[in-house]
Amino acid sequence: MPSLRELIDDGQVHVVDGAMGTMLYGKGIFLNVCFDESATRQPDLVREIHRAYVKAGAEILETNTFGANPFKLAQYGLAADTERLNAAAAKLAKAAAGDRAAVVGAVGPLGVRLEPLGEVSVAEARDAFARQAAGLLEGGVDGFILETFADLAEIRAAIEGVRSVSGLPIIAQMTVGEDGLTGYGSRPEVFGPALEAAGADVVGVNCSVGPQAILEVVERLVSVVNVPIAAQPNAGLPREVADRKIYMASPEYVAEYARRMVEAGARFVGGCCGTTPEHIKAIRSFVRSVVPRHPTAVVRVEAEAAGAAPVPLGQRSRYGGKLARGEFITAVEIVPPRGTDPGPMFEQCRALKAAGVDAVNVPDGPRAQSRMGALLSGLMIEREVGLETVVHYACRDRNLLGMLSDLLGAAAAGLRNLLLVTGDPPKMGPYPDATAVFDIDAIGLTNLVAQLNRGLDPGKNVIGKPTSFVIGVGVNPAAPDPDRELRRFAWKAEAGAEFAITQPVFDIDQLDRFLRRVESFRIPIVAGIWPLVSLRNAEFLANEVPGVTVPASTVDRMRRASDAGKEAALAEGVAIGREMLAAVRERVQGAQVSAPLGRVPVALDVLAAGRA
Repeated sequence: MPSLRELIDDGQVHVVDGAMGTMLYGKGIFLNVCFDESATRQPDLVREIHRAYVKAGAEILETNTFGANPFKLAQYGLAADTERLNAAAAKLAKAAAGDRAAVVGAVGPLGVRLEPLGEVSVAEARDAFARQAAGLLEGGVDGFILETFADLAEIRAAIEGVRSVSGLPIIAQMTVGEDGLTGYGSRPEVFGPALEAAGADVVGVNCSVGPQAILEVVERLVSVVNVPIAAQPNAGLPREVADRKIYMASPEYVAEYARRMVEAGARFVGGCCGTTPEHIKAIRSFVRSVVPRHPTAVVRVEAEAAGAAPVPLGQRSRYGGKLARGEFITAVEIVPPRGTDPGPMFEQCRALKAAGVDAVNVPDGPRAQSRMGALLSGLMIEREVGLETVVHYACRDRNLLGMLSDLLGAAAAGLRNLLLVTGDPPKMGPYPDATAVFDIDAIGLTNLVAQLNRGLDPGKNVIGKPTSFVIGVGVNPAAPDPDRELRRFAWKAEAGAEFAITQPVFDIDQLDRFLRRVESFRIPIVAGIWPLVSLRNAEFLANEVPGVTVPASTVDRMRRASDAGKEAALAEGVAIGREMLAAVRERVQGAQVSAPLGRVPVALDVLAAGRA
C-alpha cells in the first residue's frame, strides 16, 4: 500500500473511512464511557470496525483517537495514559489495515477554549497535541488527520504540536454549520488559506452537516488553496427516533455527493458521523470512475482581517471621557427590579442624576437572582432618565452566539459602558436546578468585546462599523488566592480591559498591597464601596458573599453601634463608607457606591461627604 505522502502526491482520488463513534455506539458501547479507551478494553471490536472499512474500500483508516488528548482523557482519569492509549490505537489500526490501507492518527479538539476566549494557553494546547502525536507515532501511523475543529487558533496549535514531533503529512479539517461558517464565524476563504499557511498538506472540512453543505464549502475552497482538498460529511443531520439520534442519509445519497465533491475538486472523500462501511463502499463505487478535477490556479487568497483602530476611549462615552482624562468618577450600583415595573428604578436614577452622580451601575443577575435584564434596564435608564449606565454583562447565561447577538444589539441601541463578569454560579441563587452556560469566561468575553471594537467578530470577519464599548472588568483585592487573581487580571488587561471595578473595600492596607502589584497594568481602578446598614448586613457580607472581606474590627464596630439601635447601626455603616471613600479618593480613579437593599439615599449620604 502506498504511504500517505504518496497518496497525496499521486494526483488521484482516494477514499477515507467513515465514523468510528457511530459504529461503536451501534455495537453497544455506552455514550458515558471513554470511546478512546476501546482499543485497549475491547480491541477485537475496534479491529472488526477497521477491517470492515478496509473491506468496503477505504484506502485511509483513522485511528480511534479523536478524543485521546490529555484534556478529554482527564475526564476519565486517563490523562497520564495519553501516549499509551494513542500508541495502542495506532497499532490496532495498522494491524487491521495490513498492506491495503494507510493509517492516519485522528486528532480532535481539546474540548476546552483557548486564549483569548478561554484560560488554556496556546502553549499548553500545543504541548497536549504533541503528546497525542507522540503516542500515535509510536504506534506507527503514516500521517495525521486533524478534524472537526471550529477554532483556527486551536487547529494551528494542533499543527504546531504535531510538527514539533513529526514531519509526516497532515490533513487539517474544519467543521462548519449550514451557513458554511465555522462556529467562530470563519469563512472557507479565510480558514482554507490559513491552514495551508500553517503547514497542512491537505485542507478540508468534515462533520457538523450533511453532504450538500460540505459540497458548497469544497467549491469555495478550490479557488483559494493550492493543496489537495478533503471532504468528510455526516450522513445528514441526525433525527430523534425512539430517543436515539439516527442519521438518515442513505449510502447512495452520500456517495452521489462524494462524486460531486470530487468533480468540484476534492481528492480525499469519506464520511463522518452516521456513516458506515456501507456508505464507504458506495462512495468507493461512485468515485472510482471520476477523473479528478484539474487544479484551479489560485488567484486570490483572503487573509484574516486585521480590523480597524478602535474609537478613542474619550470619544465613546462621558464615562470613557472621564477615564481618559484621569478625572475621579462617581457611580452608584442599583439592582434591576424583580418584576416588570421599571418605575421605581427610574425614580432612583433620577435622584442619582440630580445628585451629580456620573453613572449608575446595573448588575446582571447578581448572586444568581432572576431580575429584569441588565442590558434592557440600562437602555431604559439612559433613554428615560438621561443618566449613563455601566451595564454588567455575565457569561453565565448565554453561549458565544447569544453573547455576540446581545452585544451587537446593545451597541446599535447606544449602550457604551460595560462591566464584563463571569457571573455567579446558579446554585448560589433560588433556582439551584438552573444550568449555567459559561461558554467563555470574563477573560474571553473581554477579548470578544475588544475585537468588536476593532470591527471583527470571533472568526475575524469584518462586521462593518466597529462597536464603541468602554470595556470594564471586575477584580478582587481580597481574593483568597491573590496570585491567581493577579494572573487573571493581567490576562484581562492584555485582552483589552480599560478600567476595573473592585469588590467592596473595607481594608485600605489590603487595597494598597493590591494597587502596588497592579501598578504596571496602567488600568484605571474604581473602588467598590458598600455602606453597611446593620450588624446582620456586615455579618452576611463577611461570611456568605464570596470574594468580600470584612475585617473583624469593622464587624465589631457595627456590633457596638447596633447595641444603640438600628439608626445608630446605619449611621455607623455610613460613617465607615465615608471613611473608605475618603481613603480611596487619592488612591484610585473612582468609586462605585452600592445602594444596599435598594436604599439609594444611603449611597448618596456616603457620596455627599466626598463632595463636602
